[in-house]
Amino acid sequence: MLKYLLEKEFKQIVRNTFLSKMMVILPIMTIVVFPYVTSQEVTDVKVCIVDNDHSQASQRLAQKVEASGCFSVAGYEPTYGEAMKGIEEGSADIVLEIPRGFAKSRGRGEEPQVTVAANSVNGVRGGLGSQYLSAVIAAFAAEEGGSEARAAQGMAAGAGPATLYRYNPTLDYKVFMVPGLIAVLITLLCCALTALNIVGEKEAGTIEQINVTPVPKSLFILAKLMPNWAIGMLSLSFGVAFAWAVHGISPLQGLPSIVLFSAVYILVASAMGMVISNYSDTMQQAMFLMFFFLILMMLTCGLFTPIESMPEWAQKITTLNPMRYFTRAMRLAYLRGSSPAELARELMWLGGFAVVLNAWAVASYKKSN
Repeated sequence: MLKYLLEKEFKQIVRNTFLSKMMVILPIMTIVVFPYVTSQEVTDVKVCIVDNDHSQASQRLAQKVEASGCFSVAGYEPTYGEAMKGIEEGSADIVLEIPRGFAKSRGRGEEPQVTVAANSVNGVRGGLGSQYLSAVIAAFAAEEGGSEARAAQGMAAGAGPATLYRYNPTLDYKVFMVPGLIAVLITLLCCALTALNIVGEKEAGTIEQINVTPVPKSLFILAKLMPNWAIGMLSLSFGVAFAWAVHGISPLQGLPSIVLFSAVYILVASAMGMVISNYSDTMQQAMFLMFFFLILMMLTCGLFTPIESMPEWAQKITTLNPMRYFTRAMRLAYLRGSSPAELARELMWLGGFAVVLNAWAVASYKKSN
């Protein structure tokens, strides 16, 4: 009986031209386009410089800021007040004020106080921009200070090679984002396809023909699950291939963990779609419920915001989010090459979600209204 149910499901998939297009377009959009859209890098920060010293040392500092590659000089203003008008008007992001006596203080071995004022309307741009500028100033102090202590202080501030970044030495945000986006891809595809497939059969009336047969509910759910599992693994292949071909990101030794965790998580995402479809009578209801839960899952899985930075009550809520464990497993497998044994906790959580949600899907499916 399972053979004929699977034959029916695969024929429906083959006849659905929209699905075949979505299986290619969604990985391209998620893995190829989204990493550039969700860029966490801050470039072309506009700096307005107030040089109150007009010395060669202050000019060298201004030139170093401009040559760093992260900043563009929006202009030179005579006073701090004039420079702040640029921030208020939006023509500048940061004000750098070099005090009078800057060169003389440095000649006496002192560290003059340089003022950095950032526009924090855009907190990320203002915060990272000011950190970049502080690093440039520290590098300038290390290069021209002539003191080993001052040089060490500048390097500790991020100006030199004293800091070693493990697993992502260039701090490329795409290395961090792409594994999480693969988790988003599998969640969207598997959950949406399952939910919309069953609800679509409800609206078309074809599911009634299955309901009047002696097919057990568990067998019906299994027949729906297996094709979606195959589609999910195929989308994983597309995601890994696009990540390597476009961004040069490969899982290295973590491929066994990625395959194992994806195989389990696809069962979780598909079961979520089944549960949603069991409580929905129309496509509109299913889409509303699906996007409601998917948005919550993506916002609390640690993809965009570290879970450790959330309030304590929010961290407790994230323990009920299966996407949290899959995203973490994908990142550790990609960046560190972690084995399944090292990710046993995440695997146990995902396995528990798979059992509970699939059991819920079978129990909530009604063969008769």
